[in-house]
Amino acid sequence: MRSQDTHSAAGQCLVERRSQAVDDGFLRHAITTQSNQLNERHGEETKMSELNRKGRIQMSKLRSAVAILAGSASIALLTANIARADDAFLQKAKELTAIATAPSGPWTGPTTGPKAVVGKSIIYLSNDQRVASVSAVGKGVEEAAGAIGWKYRLIDGGGTTAGVSTALSQAIALKPDGIVLGGVDIAPYTDLLQQAAKEGIKVDGWHIGPVAGPIADPPIVFNVNTAPPEVGKASALYVVADSNGKAGVVIFTDSTYRMAIVKSDMMASIIKQCSGCELLDVVVTPLDDTQARVPQLTTSLLARFGKRWTYSMGINDSYFDAMAPALQAAGISPEDAPKNIGNDGSPAAFQRIRTKQYQVATAADPLRQQAWQSVDELNRAFAGQKDSGYTGVVHLFTADNIEKDGGPDNIYDPQNGYIDAYKNIWGK
Repeated sequence: MRSQDTHSAAGQCLVERRSQAVDDGFLRHAITTQSNQLNERHGEETKMSELNRKGRIQMSKLRSAVAILAGSASIALLTANIARADDAFLQKAKELTAIATAPSGPWTGPTTGPKAVVGKSIIYLSNDQRVASVSAVGKGVEEAAGAIGWKYRLIDGGGTTAGVSTALSQAIALKPDGIVLGGVDIAPYTDLLQQAAKEGIKVDGWHIGPVAGPIADPPIVFNVNTAPPEVGKASALYVVADSNGKAGVVIFTDSTYRMAIVKSDMMASIIKQCSGCELLDVVVTPLDDTQARVPQLTTSLLARFGKRWTYSMGINDSYFDAMAPALQAAGISPEDAPKNIGNDGSPAAFQRIRTKQYQVATAADPLRQQAWQSVDELNRAFAGQKDSGYTGVVHLFTADNIEKDGGPDNIYDPQNGYIDAYKNIWGK
């Protein structure tokens, strides 16, 4: 009985061990299976991660390529826009130059005003009679004064502030009815001009400040002038047009005169707007010492810039009076020299342009016409009437139009009937 129980216990124990073995086998299989599944899933995730990484790289490259293409397109568009703007600027320069060089049209100045006020005397106070334009205006004032029936006298300031101050004091002491200032920047003489006004002397002038028209302080009847900014603009646009938008430019100016600085500032501004042009230098040197300074300046500029220097602009033609001999001495022919553009229209400038000797253009003032206007503005003031408000337009002389509008006589004298117009106003 005990033996049977012992066998039964042993069998039961064996069954339990087999059952445990089976359970352990299932557990190991389950663990192995789960582990394999995890490994497979991890492998798949790794592959997916790698695919995603490669995809991000490809997308980044694609975005970079798109950005580069977009940037290139933007640069191309910007370049095209700049090119179109340059073309438009050059075209405008050529159009305005064509207008500035066209023959003068009919008289557009005053045709009505007061009759001549009789018995008046005037003094022409010249800044410097050595300056051709200033001297020419004086002759025109004398001519117009004779036509209207006034007494005329000339006093020369000699080109210095001290000389002009002395001349103005002398003129006031003579007690004329009016004074015409010729090329005198009024800034240093405010006190004297206030004194003239207190003594009842009417004062106007030619090229006496940066703005054409009447001046309130000190009291000036009228500054007869072609608008200085427009003169500078026309000169510079000629350079842009003539060079086809490719010029190396030197500008000559004189800081003594506010009008000169206004001109040269405008010249520089226009050249800076021309993308193919280069403003090489702005040379500030006094007009009353051009013969001594300009030859040396010319030599220095040639050494600094060489063939890059292709154009010059001057606020007065006298700079090129002194430059031409220096260029000749340097062995530079008129064809190879910088193309020079002056202002005012001196007889020497006309001759250089006509013979194509070291000057190609001048923005000339109608000096005789402006002298007659100066006398007319004084007559209006004597009669207690308002000024005419007239300001003329810019005219450029070149070799192509120099035989018109007074060019043969080396002066800009528009054939527009202005003398008859003023005489009719005055009843003469």
